[in-house]
Amino acid sequence: MDDCIFCKISRGDIPANKLYEDDEVLAFWDLNPQAPKHFLIIPKKHVVGPADLAREDEPLMGRLTRKASELADKHGIPDFRLVMNNGAKAGQSVFHLHMHVLGGRPLSWPPG
Repeated sequence: MDDCIFCKISRGDIPANKLYEDDEVLAFWDLNPQAPKHFLIIPKKHVVGPADLAREDEPLMGRLTRKASELADKHGIPDFRLVMNNGAKAGQSVFHLHMHVLGGRPLSWPPG
């Protein structure tokens, strides 16, 4: 999508502080961190949100989750929370599937 900020970051049109990139996945530090360590991991394929995933996207979701865990470990985040929002009322502000990885401090429950 031409106007999607995460698609622009994925294409390299907008710079980001990248942690990881391959043909399918991109991870970068969040510009507005909600924890001492907070990064986002996205598929390069544009998917609006979790409810828009197709059956063929299941391997991609597994890849995102595994890569999030690997990156958390690599960056000294042994305890972390994975967050995905679906829809504006759930807090989704960028309508491109993304997973927040938050850590670096104790995280309370419930989250919101």
